[in-house]
Amino acid sequence: QVHLVESGGGLVQPGGSLRLSCVVSGGLFSTYQLGWYRQAPGKQRESIARVYADGMTIYADSVKGRFTISRDNAKKTVYLQMNSLKPEDTAVYYCYVALFAGNIWGQGTQVTVSS
Repeated sequence: QVHLVESGGGLVQPGGSLRLSCVVSGGLFSTYQLGWYRQAPGKQRESIARVYADGMTIYADSVKGRFTISRDNAKKTVYLQMNSLKPEDTAVYYCYVALFAGNIWGQGTQVTVSS
């Protein structure tokens, strides 16, 4: 079965950078649509980035130009490079795998952007 484990979150100052990783176990990683979403207190879940099996990427306007999603099929890992972080980026970040039956996501990793 598919299992995802996020890592790389933490506390960072505004303007800083952070790289999140998500290791995906099980299944056929190279065929998956993968992505990241986040949820902050008082806000609805926001899909921020996705990468398709062919490498095409899509970003939410809120992170476009600052975040980069990538995948390493050999390592079965999806990354989210976050630059120029803002306090409003503070949230729990989750990676997900899109499957026919629905998305599967990990437990999340906390990102806090604060001075």
